[in-house]
Amino acid sequence: MGRAEVGTPKYLANKMKAKGLQKLRWYCQMCQKQCRDENGFKCHTQSEAHQRQLLLFAETPGKYIYSFSKEFSDGFLEILRRRFGTKRVNANKVYQEYISDKNHLHMNATRWLTLSDYVKWLGRSGICVADETEKGWFITYIDRSPEALEAQQKKDRKEKADKDDQERMMEFVEKQIERAKATEKIPSTSHTAKEFQREEEEPLKLELKISSKLKTETVELSKLNLLKRKPEEQGNIFKKPKSVYSDLSIYNKKQSALDEIIKMEESKKEKQNRKDYWLAEDIVVKFISKSLGGEYYKQKAIVCNVIDNYQAKIKFIESGKKFKVDQEHLETVIPAIGKPVKVLNGAYRGCTATLLEVKEEEFNVSIEIAKGPLKGRVITNVQYEDISKLVT
Repeated sequence: MGRAEVGTPKYLANKMKAKGLQKLRWYCQMCQKQCRDENGFKCHTQSEAHQRQLLLFAETPGKYIYSFSKEFSDGFLEILRRRFGTKRVNANKVYQEYISDKNHLHMNATRWLTLSDYVKWLGRSGICVADETEKGWFITYIDRSPEALEAQQKKDRKEKADKDDQERMMEFVEKQIERAKATEKIPSTSHTAKEFQREEEEPLKLELKISSKLKTETVELSKLNLLKRKPEEQGNIFKKPKSVYSDLSIYNKKQSALDEIIKMEESKKEKQNRKDYWLAEDIVVKFISKSLGGEYYKQKAIVCNVIDNYQAKIKFIESGKKFKVDQEHLETVIPAIGKPVKVLNGAYRGCTATLLEVKEEEFNVSIEIAKGPLKGRVITNVQYEDISKLVT
């Protein structure tokens, strides 16, 4: 039976049937032929051309499977790289865009049986960062192109230079503090002018030193003026006069130039070190998700390794099992007073400190830096999520 002529109803019907994707079970990858129904696929498998292709496949099956797997992986990663870049995306969403092409290579011809197996292979190979959540598998493409590597190197150099500048500034501030402390310990022999300052609870005292000759002349003059006054006016002089300083408000102490420098540096470091990720190694966290089952809900774990800032490999303290989870499923742990903590965010990010006080009403704590050039500095009003218990 010949083929239908162009424009005939039979020709149009065949075109309509061939349009779009067909059923996968009636597709032959070796012959790259799509059959419309089960009878057509059965006739194709019994044909001589199909038998020749099977003989070729039987000679070197590994070569064909490797070729099909590589073609599938290249197409999948090309869509992931060009469409989503290095963003974290659901693997099934990328797969749906890949199979929307009619001429795509089907997964049943590759070495992977399911999409989950393929995603796990991408994670083991280091091509992508794979993590399993309640909504399925998510992947993040790792761009290792020369342009991306060069840009990352420039970023690392810039961060290192900024860090060096911060360290130099902190050393300068520490030297200024030590110099100010040394100056306060040495008594000053020379008289220096000081600003008049009065504490809130101390009474005001004024000492006026008058020479004896001037004092005698002042007393005699006051007596003479008293005698000249009328009797009713003389009694008023014994009333207590109002203090000149009774209506003066209490002024706050001005901050020294050193305090201003420290405050500016802390504000600058707060802006630079405040990030949307906070994970760090060797800290204790609490697992607050039910994705791994109810037995791990609200259990404490130790962060063993940080992966790509937003993910970490944790080890549960009770069971000892290890999992890779996202930071959204974790929260910080506040230890007892006097225990070591690690600052995870803010101006003092990365510092080791000791917990001094917990303010439950204000949801913040006070800490003291335990190591480094800032050792001994007390920091107040630190939020709960900015610190976590440190493994000792």
